[in-house]
Order: sequence, then structure tokens, then C-alpha cells
Amino acid sequence: MSEETQFDRRMLEALVCPLTHAPLRYDAETQELISKSAGLAFPIRSGIPVLLVDEARQIE
Repeated sequence: MSEETQFDRRMLEALVCPLTHAPLRYDAETQELISKSAGLAFPIRSGIPVLLVDEARQIE
């Protein structure tokens, strides 16, 4: 799979933040799933969300 693989937005309905269990928001520009409640951005690599807190980036 290439890095250009698109994230399937339909998956977003089934995914929640692993820390807070709150809904996630998809950011197409950064290719991340955003958890406002946890203040984390989870990366999407090759179209696959990486929902590991250790892999997430802190956001404001």
C-alpha cells in the first residue's frame, strides 16, 4: 500500500478515542483523527488509523 491510500470516512462512525471513548474528528489535511476531549491527534498511516496513545500527538 502506498502512503497515498485514503482513509475510509465510513470507519469514523465506529471509531472512538481509546482514552476517553469520545467521537473522533477526521482532519484530511494532516491525515489524523482528532480527539478534542483528550487533546490528542492520532495518525493515519497507509489509510489505517493508529489509535495508540503512545503514537498520538498532543494538540492544544
